[in-house]
Amino acid sequence: MKTNFSLLFYLKKPKNHQNGLVPIYLRITVNGKRAETSTGRECEPTLWNSTAGRFKGTKEEIKSFNAYLDNLQAQVYEAHGQLTETGGMVTAESLKNKLLGKSEKSRMLISLFKDHNKKVSALVGDEYAAGTLERYETSLRHTRSFLEWQYKVSDIDIKQIDHDFITNYEFYLRSERKCANNSAIKYIKNFGKIIRICLASGWLDKDPFVNYKAKVKRVDRIFLNREELQAIADKVFPTERLNQVRDIFLFCCFTGLAYADVKKLKPAEIVKGLDGEMWIYTKRKKTDTPSRIPLLPSALSLLKRYADHPLCCNTDKALPVSTNQKMNAYLKEIADVCGINKILTFHIARHTFATTVTLSNGVPIESVSKMLGHTNIKTTQHYAKILDLKVGQDMALLRQKFVID
Repeated sequence: MKTNFSLLFYLKKPKNHQNGLVPIYLRITVNGKRAETSTGRECEPTLWNSTAGRFKGTKEEIKSFNAYLDNLQAQVYEAHGQLTETGGMVTAESLKNKLLGKSEKSRMLISLFKDHNKKVSALVGDEYAAGTLERYETSLRHTRSFLEWQYKVSDIDIKQIDHDFITNYEFYLRSERKCANNSAIKYIKNFGKIIRICLASGWLDKDPFVNYKAKVKRVDRIFLNREELQAIADKVFPTERLNQVRDIFLFCCFTGLAYADVKKLKPAEIVKGLDGEMWIYTKRKKTDTPSRIPLLPSALSLLKRYADHPLCCNTDKALPVSTNQKMNAYLKEIADVCGINKILTFHIARHTFATTVTLSNGVPIESVSKMLGHTNIKTTQHYAKILDLKVGQDMALLRQKFVID
């Protein structure tokens, strides 16, 4: 990590200085950042050579003063050499502290990362989801492995993190860890939170991300079309477990609820709205944002079907939802039986609601965004981009109106 290094001796006149001796200061500059300290010596301004940064004259007393300044300069260069040789962070402040015999407190990256994750862990269930902690723990493991791979160390001072560090980290994630583009960028973003904490705390002078740019590639979301949705709804399965998983999946196709939200859905959250119809009034577990969803007749029928289910009665839940892993396993079985050539997961229900059920049928994107509980309408717009069918319908209307003979 190359540094531009210089030093200067100069006279620093006190405020309201009229005449007499003036203190001599040493200014150390590294990469444009300065640190200053007094040399403990004073000089008559007329005897100072500002260009050379030394006393004028050849008297023994003058030579002694200049030799003292030469010695200070040599100590700074020696400190610079020691820091460079040991891999320490060379800053104006670190050189000044080394000259004065002060030990600068080191703040180590892995230690700060572990402390951050410990705080996240304590807030899981309140401010953070368990999945968020898991992502930060994975990011910590990747960061620790990168330090071993790139620098052969188990930890590093945060002041040694620069643009080169980040680009090398991204390369490591892509090459050694075989992360796809979006996964690598997410890990870099998780790492970036630690850097933002350091910047906010004043532990870093410069943001190492300032010239770093990374783009997340848009991933087309899989959803079921009308025919596939109808095929699943019409199919009668030989086992109760498949019928139950199918029903809960369809309920989410008609409401847009994510797995975590339907899992916690309570009968008390099914209420009569201002229009006299039944609505879901709940909050998204992921973002804690309100989600208001009018119930379609099909969704309401599914709720009534399980109103007296033992699991619902005993746990005060609207539907008997199994674990996410089991639901996904059964959905793959359902897809095979129904001849659907898509990797069916529970979250596809949410995508299907946004596309096939609402946007394709003319529901305004603002209303869809509100029902999905999105905090940013741009998230909802991802669904609109993949609706070629809707574009075709819109253009069909235009063809009828726009005709030039």
